[in-house]
Amino acid sequence: MRHDTPRRLAILALFLCAVAVFATLVWRAGYRQALDQAAQRGEADLLLASDRLTGQLQLYQQLAVVMAAHPALSAALDAGPTDALQDVLVATADKTGAMDVQLVDNTGRVLASANGMVEPDLAQSDYFLRAMTGALGEGHGINPRGGQRSYTFAAPLFGPDARVRGAVMVVVDIELVEAEWRGARPPVFFTDADGLVFITNRSELLFWRRASGEIGLSPPDGSAGEFSVLQQGQHTIWRESWSPYIPTRAMHLARDLPVINMRAEALVDVEPARRLAMLQAGLVAAVCLAFGALLFLATERRRTLALANARLEGRVAERTRELSSANTALRREVAERVAAEVALKKVQDDLVQAGKLSALGQMSAGISHELNQPLMAIRQYAENGVGLLERGKTDVAVQNLTRIGDLAHRMGRIIRNLRAFARQEREPMGRVDLVGVINVALELSEARLEQDGVQVDWTPPAPVHVIGGEVRLGQVVVNLIGNAADAMAGLDERRISLTLRRDEGRVVLEVADTGPGIEEPEKIFEPFYTTKAVGAAEGMGLGLSISYGLVQSFGGAIRGRNRAGGGAVFTVELTPADTLAATAEAAE
Repeated sequence: MRHDTPRRLAILALFLCAVAVFATLVWRAGYRQALDQAAQRGEADLLLASDRLTGQLQLYQQLAVVMAAHPALSAALDAGPTDALQDVLVATADKTGAMDVQLVDNTGRVLASANGMVEPDLAQSDYFLRAMTGALGEGHGINPRGGQRSYTFAAPLFGPDARVRGAVMVVVDIELVEAEWRGARPPVFFTDADGLVFITNRSELLFWRRASGEIGLSPPDGSAGEFSVLQQGQHTIWRESWSPYIPTRAMHLARDLPVINMRAEALVDVEPARRLAMLQAGLVAAVCLAFGALLFLATERRRTLALANARLEGRVAERTRELSSANTALRREVAERVAAEVALKKVQDDLVQAGKLSALGQMSAGISHELNQPLMAIRQYAENGVGLLERGKTDVAVQNLTRIGDLAHRMGRIIRNLRAFARQEREPMGRVDLVGVINVALELSEARLEQDGVQVDWTPPAPVHVIGGEVRLGQVVVNLIGNAADAMAGLDERRISLTLRRDEGRVVLEVADTGPGIEEPEKIFEPFYTTKAVGAAEGMGLGLSISYGLVQSFGGAIRGRNRAGGGAVFTVELTPADTLAATAEAAE
């Protein structure tokens, strides 16, 4: 393999040289094509800029011709200027945006001017002398009054004998004309016969001049800096550093404008064309290199395939044995995890049931009283009913029997609530009336609350439906009420307040008490955490932990905090049932 290395290196070098040559040819072809497209766009932009300038100037040219036929101007040549003539000139200048509108006699004396922009040597100007020959004169320069660049149109005024009696001068502010397209792309400038840049959309080129026999431009107060010209096919490329707003590499385009006696020139940025050509060349080189790399890898792969195949077979056999062993261990671990999950689920269910039974045990004395009291009343009403029937007082006996039925109904409701609370709930989560759950929890806790002297503030609102399990949710409410009653044991004021409200799309149940508050709010939901004495019969500190897990399983949240006025408040947030229905409808 070593003696074959020089030949492979030579082939590699030859391939790289071929790729470089091919990429260079692609770059040149792509660059020329991109330059042609840039030239077409530049010619269109230059034509548009030229038409825009000539069109704007021709508006003022037509204004001069129209004003030459105005009767007020001819009358002023005979009778002298008047205030009416001044008003006409001022109104015309204001409405058309002209810098000035002037009336001049055939000697070059200005008879009237709208804004006073009068040249001192007007009689010697080319455009005035041309107007005196009966033709339309035009010219440009710097207005001596205000220092602005101006373009002037001179239209002759003919008398009845067809002789030229004077002229109308319309002076145009070049800055006003440039304002509409200043900063547009590409950079465009207009040079006069002397090579002076008189109009441009790049103010930094203003008054630059092209010397006789030169190609580039020079500023009026110094050297233009680095400048060179490169001929790329039919296109002339300028390289300069005149301004950050003028491309460093630009294609020079020009066209003559005999209408305004100027030459329009544009500098089109060729950097996008260069980047496009480089991208094309780079893409071709990358494709060639990728192809060469794939070819090289293919040959190398064939050279090493035999050796690698033998090694691979040995490794596959070894790896197969390892995977078989790992697969057996993984199956055993999965089976253990499934068994552990089942056992954990059973322990959790047993723990929840134990919590409910513990709550029932704490309420057993009150529940026995609740059942014993109706039983004693039923017995008394039954004995009285027998005596009433014997004496023939059937109407009073009927009342006793009705009371017996009401008491039996009350006992049945208590037993039904107990059975529902104690049973193992297997139904999935669904739509549950939270108001009804709270009412049942209060009925289960009524005897104990009365025995402990706890006053409950609860005004049942209209049904509020949430997502949860009815039995498990009832256990949460019973736990919260029982914990509140335990916390207030031995206090003078014992009051539990239950409120329901909506908060940001959630149903919020608040259970507040007047007890001493929570010593460590951050630990109240930890298993086996309790503030009761060790060995007390009230519980093992699992009630709130179980409630926390049940509320979490409903997709809700439970929190505990101390109130500012004293006591603790537990907040249970649940998902409204209408939110789930809306989500299901949106999914359908």
